[in-house]
Amino acid sequence: MLVHICCAVDSHYFLEKIQEEFPNEEIIGFFYDPNIHPYNEYRLRYLDVDYSCKKLGIRLIEGPYNLEEWLKKVKGLENEPEKGDRCTVCFDDRLETTVKKAIELGHDKFTSTLLISPKKSQDKLEKIGAELTSKYDCEFIFRDYRSGKGSQEQGLVVKENSLYRQNYCGCLFGLSAQREHQDKVMDEMFNPISNQILPESIESRLELYKKRDDLEEKNIPYKIIKQRFLNYRLMSGITKIDKKIIPSYFLCYSTLNRNSMNGRIEYEKDEIAYLNRDEVKVLSLKSFNEIGNSTYQTVKDLMFNPPTFESELNIRNKVTNNPYGLSTILVVDELIDGKYEIELNALIYEDVKEVII
Repeated sequence: MLVHICCAVDSHYFLEKIQEEFPNEEIIGFFYDPNIHPYNEYRLRYLDVDYSCKKLGIRLIEGPYNLEEWLKKVKGLENEPEKGDRCTVCFDDRLETTVKKAIELGHDKFTSTLLISPKKSQDKLEKIGAELTSKYDCEFIFRDYRSGKGSQEQGLVVKENSLYRQNYCGCLFGLSAQREHQDKVMDEMFNPISNQILPESIESRLELYKKRDDLEEKNIPYKIIKQRFLNYRLMSGITKIDKKIIPSYFLCYSTLNRNSMNGRIEYEKDEIAYLNRDEVKVLSLKSFNEIGNSTYQTVKDLMFNPPTFESELNIRNKVTNNPYGLSTILVVDELIDGKYEIELNALIYEDVKEVII
């Protein structure tokens, strides 16, 4: 039996039940989810499914990540609600690809872990499965493992196995509608030009669950817990001196009261300039290198190859004695005595992140 898998949160319990009910079947997992966006989220979910399948002794096959083809299929349905027509098209695509793969592998049965997801319509999935059974002469196994205490048992399995519990279905359109309804920042779609790993970004989650896998392999005890914290995202920042734009790098947690300011150097010490407005500090690259023990040659080099987020917090702490202070701290190649004009668009918001202890 080939089992289409959408994510480990939905698949682990479902696969356990399938193994119990069909002990003589060769169960193979098929991860085919071109709807998942962005790509690092796709990689994270695949990593988690691979981890889950290894625990269950199930062979896993990865399907193609043909996002562009999927986008063409759902064109015009971008604003459909969850469980609407866009989801139907998505089900059609993933289940038909699954049944074709099942036949290719010589299987006579197929199913999908989408059946256990509380955000998916079982009626639609059962109907599509029946149509594909008739079309391809390969039996769709419909099972409702979420009724009764199924959802509760599934939740316990997720906790016991430290699985990644994602907070959106996977597709861009579902995510954007969900975040708009929640009035939350859609930070899943932030991709800084510096490639710096930001707090509670998909990239940071990917690193965390890679560490989980490593601890599991080494049989080292651990636990994943959640922590509330104040998150930060820099949208844009520009620095002008005497009306000329210069390369500048804004340290994390830099903010301005009105997103813009202009001022002059009021005091200078150890290659750090203190402007006369909005508590702005300006570091020369030389000072930044000394404080951060780095060897950047230019600010442009710093912009595209920054230190870690944690290193920036340490530098902020050394400058202001407060790692989470909100004063703007920017780095320039050299301090210039002139009129500084700064435009800064940044977001600060409450968030929750997972950490391993």
